[in-house]
Amino acid sequence: MRGVRVRQARRLAAVLVGAAALTAGTVGSAWADPAPVPTPAPAVAVPAPAPAAGPDLGAAMAGGVHPGVQVRTAGAQCTANFVYSGGGKVYLGQAAHCSGTGSAQETNGCTSSSLPLGTPVEISGASKPGRLVYNSWLAMQEAHETDPDACAYNDLALVEIDPADVAQVSPAVPFFGGPVGVDTDGTAPGERVASYGNSELRGGVSALGPKIGTSLGDQGHGWTHLVATVTPGIPGDSGSAFLSADGRALGILSTLDFAPVPASNGVGDLAKMLAYARGHGAPRDLTVISGGPFRSLGLL
Repeated sequence: MRGVRVRQARRLAAVLVGAAALTAGTVGSAWADPAPVPTPAPAVAVPAPAPAAGPDLGAAMAGGVHPGVQVRTAGAQCTANFVYSGGGKVYLGQAAHCSGTGSAQETNGCTSSSLPLGTPVEISGASKPGRLVYNSWLAMQEAHETDPDACAYNDLALVEIDPADVAQVSPAVPFFGGPVGVDTDGTAPGERVASYGNSELRGGVSALGPKIGTSLGDQGHGWTHLVATVTPGIPGDSGSAFLSADGRALGILSTLDFAPVPASNGVGDLAKMLAYARGHGAPRDLTVISGGPFRSLGLL
């Protein structure tokens, strides 16, 4: 597979390069994928999401801290995924590479550099910055991880929410609702998926946030899922939540890929990343907080 991380770049020039690559469909830099590249799934129609009026999902669409808010680490803008709890604290998830200090082409978490734990993270809707308390890249490097699939696709970070803002947290994913649990069996080609991105490149147009698409199959021995959505994830959407067809937390947006399917995205498997985190520095009782009722994709 070939692709780049979709973290919002720290410099405007890099952002424009990423956006141009998306629209032009140019070939990205090398992506380390030890698993054989699967044959792309047969073409599957991907319906566009309905207008983002949606049902009332509480605070998920109206301020506060929730999945889909923008997060900024040392100026790099990403999108938060799910809300987590563990060790008596509440966390917001983002992609590990959102605190990376290298280029978008540095995709191996076992060798790529990152800002340290304790780094402050600005959270839209919060009165105080959060604090980076777990990063899978740093955890793998400390553990001297050698599994090539984990090194390539383990891309989860946790931001501890300041106690002053915990009361303002809603775990519901905007527009769709959920999650209603964690997906543990991956995806089959053609299975529907949903996501909510919040890149600043969209200029704050909320109707562009909801995404519905299909899986093109799993890769990396289940560590990642190749997906195609309307519209694809772009720089700034990095880390955003992906839901399975039944509303379970499937994974988080990690890469923009140019092959085998142009403008597809790589979605890291959340179940595997959570299991790794529990054994490598995150609270052992770390869990995804349920976001309540899920809006069935079959009704959209």
